[in-house]
Amino acid sequence: MNSRVIIKQQVRGFLQTLAPEPRRKLWRGLKDLAQDKGDLKQLEGNLHPFWRLRVDRMRVIYEPRSVAGERQLVCFFADHRSTVYAVLEQLLVSGMVEELKD
Repeated sequence: MNSRVIIKQQVRGFLQTLAPEPRRKLWRGLKDLAQDKGDLKQLEGNLHPFWRLRVDRMRVIYEPRSVAGERQLVCFFADHRSTVYAVLEQLLVSGMVEELKD
């Protein structure tokens, strides 16, 4: 099933910080996400509404939505594996996750 992948500002900013080769790999992963390809997994615990895309040591957190019959995957947070989940949980507790998704 094809989906529309929406890339939010934080993810774009993270992409800009990467060297050329990791940036290309992550863009390729985001493009494959539209066809549900890649290393995808639903998160657990407090983060259970979200899914992650794994590309090497990087993670992209996204939320599936259905808008007017169209499946959208809103990619709103990306970082390296070593920090992504801890930062995301802090953002969730502080209520800032909604700001990232808008």
